[in-house]
Amino acid sequence: MEEKVKKGGISVETEHIFPIIKKWLYSDKDIFLREIVSNACDAVTKLRRLASLGQISDLEDNFKIKVKVDKEEKTITVSDNGIGMTEEELEQYLGQIALSGALDFIQKYEGDNAQDNGIIGHFGLGFYSSFMVSDTVTVVTKSYTGAPAVRWECRDSGEYTMTPDEKEERGTDVIMHIAEGEEEYLADSRLMTILEQYCSFMPVEIYFEGADVEEKGEKKKEKEAPKPINDTHPLWMKNPADCTEEEYKEFYQKVFHDYREPLFHIHINADYPLNFKGILYFPKITNEYESLEGKVKLYYNQVFVADNIKEVIPEFLLMLRGVIDCPELPLNVSRSYLQNSGYVKKMSQHIVKKVADKLNSTFNTDREAYEKLWPDVKIFVEYGSLREKKFYDRVKGSVLYPLTSGKTVTLDEYFKLGKPEEEAAEAAETAETSENSADSAAESAGKSTEKAEKSEKPDETKEKTVYYATDKAGQAQYIAMLEAENIAVAYLDKGLDNQFISMVEQEEGVKFLRVDAGVADALLAEGEKLESKALTDLFAKVSGNEKLKIRIENLKDESLPALYTVEERERRFGEMMKLYGMEGDAPTPEGELILNSGCPTVRRLAEKAGEPEAEPVARQIYRLALLGQRRLTAEELKAFLADSFALIDRLI
Repeated sequence: MEEKVKKGGISVETEHIFPIIKKWLYSDKDIFLREIVSNACDAVTKLRRLASLGQISDLEDNFKIKVKVDKEEKTITVSDNGIGMTEEELEQYLGQIALSGALDFIQKYEGDNAQDNGIIGHFGLGFYSSFMVSDTVTVVTKSYTGAPAVRWECRDSGEYTMTPDEKEERGTDVIMHIAEGEEEYLADSRLMTILEQYCSFMPVEIYFEGADVEEKGEKKKEKEAPKPINDTHPLWMKNPADCTEEEYKEFYQKVFHDYREPLFHIHINADYPLNFKGILYFPKITNEYESLEGKVKLYYNQVFVADNIKEVIPEFLLMLRGVIDCPELPLNVSRSYLQNSGYVKKMSQHIVKKVADKLNSTFNTDREAYEKLWPDVKIFVEYGSLREKKFYDRVKGSVLYPLTSGKTVTLDEYFKLGKPEEEAAEAAETAETSENSADSAAESAGKSTEKAEKSEKPDETKEKTVYYATDKAGQAQYIAMLEAENIAVAYLDKGLDNQFISMVEQEEGVKFLRVDAGVADALLAEGEKLESKALTDLFAKVSGNEKLKIRIENLKDESLPALYTVEERERRFGEMMKLYGMEGDAPTPEGELILNSGCPTVRRLAEKAGEPEAEPVARQIYRLALLGQRRLTAEELKAFLADSFALIDRLI
């Protein structure tokens, strides 16, 4: 027995679809004006395209869009002098929800060559966004073909009428009759805010005619010549070679209302296989946390779509400011679409590459300017490196480390500092260029070798160890000791540095050691070390910690009785816990007291370790060592001051 199969199409009754449109079409009602003005732009763009294809001749390029408010009639009218529509087109495009007139136009006139035509393509569903704020919408239109004008009027029930109209000018008027409860959109200031946000860079001039009239007594304010509220040729659409530095700065201040000049910019002009343009700015940062809020605006053919779409702009670059214009993305872009789009991922990767290339090129071509910029871009680079390894791999050669001496070096440059063999190589190279190359080279190399033998050879651990300070004043003693031995000290005083150097250690196989985390071999003096259990017992007793690690070493600096150090990893872990508000859960890092047997005071103290007068001296030395490492606790400070006053009293 044959089965009977019935076929049909799903129908949606208008009285059911319109309430959904009014409530759910867009999450933000303001977008209705963007959609209607975008449609007007489309109408002009289509007409221009027909002219370029030779379909129209003698076309004057005086296109414009007008947005007019009438408070008495409670209407907002958007008018254009673009392509217009015939009766058939009007019924086809507006009588069927979600049928895009742009799609039909492209298929008819563009075929497969539809790229870069600038047509937004939403004169379908987008048009019905007008019902989010209107109870009735009237469309009056006249086609460029000369066909009779038509009036189409539709209520929010979905019922519409079409009648002939007397409109003489080519183009379309969309008249929105504002619904009860939506009167806020009749205010000039409200509409101007929306137009500035969404339409500031649309490609057709937009003029706003507000309802408010300014009067002074009986005299009306003299009207100025109307000016468009938008810039039809925004900077990002221009060739970078045709833009000046002053234009980049003016554009930044106009768009982002920031009185400070940006540090520098990146102009992106990507074509095949990608197709998007944009300008990204590095803003001036006043503190390391301000950078967490940036603003990158996403545009579609000069129509504003959204701020800070993290799927297009990598999260670590959202601290930047700028614009990205991509006609390959849909105007009504959704989060789920962006998350699953391979094209968007390629865009994001391209942006990361361009940012890295800009940093590297500035570093390579103008090192002096780059070093001046570094304090401001450092936060971007470190954060970006932590968030994305590929970014770090691209920029790691341009990462700078400031030194306590005031210089700034790369990681490779740090490890070359103070190497005598480098001096010998430089001297030999210089000698080769002299007139008597053979004799001069031998003489110069001999002098360099002699100089190298006299200089202090760096210890082997320095090859892969970066010594750094976080507090120039508090760690001054440690810094001075290292610099006296020709060991450079990096200055890393920002909260993010701790995480950044941990990442660099893993990636580069180097070690970062804070100046107070241990004693470098280069600080140790030759000679026999003092061994005295009585001395170590004495300091264990006065410290109040019988388990305190105590070590006796010969230090080159004989003026220093003792140092207190804390193991790098333990201290870093404690700082990380503190950063995340878990200070109470972090174990107190264990320290080590280094007694300097090269110091005469310590040697004398060792001889008197068992005598009563040795204890207050040892206690004072211990607390001074602690003070060089950290702040004293309230009890420690109280005892330290009491002992200090007592010692002073004995001296008088």
